[in-house]
Amino acid sequence: MAGFAALERRTLLLASAGLLALAGAKPAFAQRASAETMSRWATAPSIPLWPGQPPAGGFVPNPPPADAIANFITNVAMPELRVFRPDRPNGRAVLSIPGGAYTFVSIANEGVDLAQVLTARGYTVFVLVYRLPGEGWHHREDVPLQDAQRAVRLIRSRAAQFGIGPDSLHIIGFSAGGHLAASLATGFAERVYDPVDGADALSAQPSTVGLIYPVIGHEPGVGHAESSLRLLGENPSPALVAKRSPDLHVGPDTPPTFLMHALDDPAVPVENSLRMLKALRGAGRPVEAHLFEEGGHGFGLGRPDLPVSQWSELYTRWLERHEAKKLIAPRGEGHDGH
Repeated sequence: MAGFAALERRTLLLASAGLLALAGAKPAFAQRASAETMSRWATAPSIPLWPGQPPAGGFVPNPPPADAIANFITNVAMPELRVFRPDRPNGRAVLSIPGGAYTFVSIANEGVDLAQVLTARGYTVFVLVYRLPGEGWHHREDVPLQDAQRAVRLIRSRAAQFGIGPDSLHIIGFSAGGHLAASLATGFAERVYDPVDGADALSAQPSTVGLIYPVIGHEPGVGHAESSLRLLGENPSPALVAKRSPDLHVGPDTPPTFLMHALDDPAVPVENSLRMLKALRGAGRPVEAHLFEEGGHGFGLGRPDLPVSQWSELYTRWLERHEAKKLIAPRGEGHDGH
């Protein structure tokens, strides 16, 4: 890890140039959401994550520019869940964690659009608007994980209200949100905040985890410089880098995992998913991975004219298989280690 900070500063310039190039091409994540999409978001019920002020403290608001994109949420002082309910519920839930380089939360293509697909299949979908670690919070490296753990526990505490099984709570994360999902999958039992109510007595362990073009590592040439900078700050210690590298913490209780990445991703190299795949296989954990030739980054459901658009169908089929395995598991045995 020697020289990590200096290398990161150099790669940050390259990453920024890459993001500008992507913006010029107007990929899905850089586009403004339609009025219909934003209306769906605005009318979705909201659940505050915390009964009062969230832990950590130190939030410093940063007024957005006049041309800010509405579907990129920043200045998250009070994190929340938005709820999207199906017409015909199947008793299962998915918690979606959108990406945004830990700089914003992309609620449209990785939130509302995904919810529309999954609710059509009977899933109750919760979209997490989590705090952004670079917005002044103390212990910045723990802040997103605090919100992710709390979200799982809060949903589980209200399972009866939403008609979902507490053991049928799946999570899916995109890009930096994929890093947060992977951190939750490997660090669900990590003590990152003091309990605030009865919900915190419940497990934060997801039933399964989906990682969609996820950030996993932090090294130059592998990780995403902006995400690492926002989460870890400047000059992070090797211990801190290792602490927030989820592939280093895969173990026997890591949930079954679904991985998806495009090989031509210019922002988050496919090596991130390959690194997580290797760790999961090394630990003997259930994992399925799909790599597509084309897609880029931040594409959400994917361009319909490309094979990568099939990933959501593959994902829901994978979920169904793991739900079926729970039903046929011998009495007294856990399912896939949890």
